[in-house]
Amino acid sequence: MTEIPSELFYTKEHEWIRQESDGSCLIGITNHAQDSLGDVTFVEMPAVGQVFEKGAVFGVVESVKAASDLYMPLTGEVTETNEELNDSPEQVNSDPYTGGWMIRIKPSDSINTKELLDAESYASEIG
Repeated sequence: MTEIPSELFYTKEHEWIRQESDGSCLIGITNHAQDSLGDVTFVEMPAVGQVFEKGAVFGVVESVKAASDLYMPLTGEVTETNEELNDSPEQVNSDPYTGGWMIRIKPSDSINTKELLDAESYASEIG
């Protein structure tokens, strides 16, 4: 059974979003996505201060099997990147929802959770 934490929101492109108490959002890829990719060897992340529209490509995850684009689930500004992934990209595999987060953003608008999937909907999506 694929791990799908209930407190997160998801996209059909297999990104997860965690709303933090300060209004920022952490973004990473799901357990299903990292499992499909295989051993992650590199994560290309954007620069702090870059602004992305919802749906735009914000980075790339490379693995032994493939390279996969990362899609911004919300419009917002990147305020932090997970620097630890530069030296330890395998954290995306071993801990996709905690140590393997990729970017922190400041959303431009309030988050419309109706445009995102909850855990149950995401579980149905990946079947």
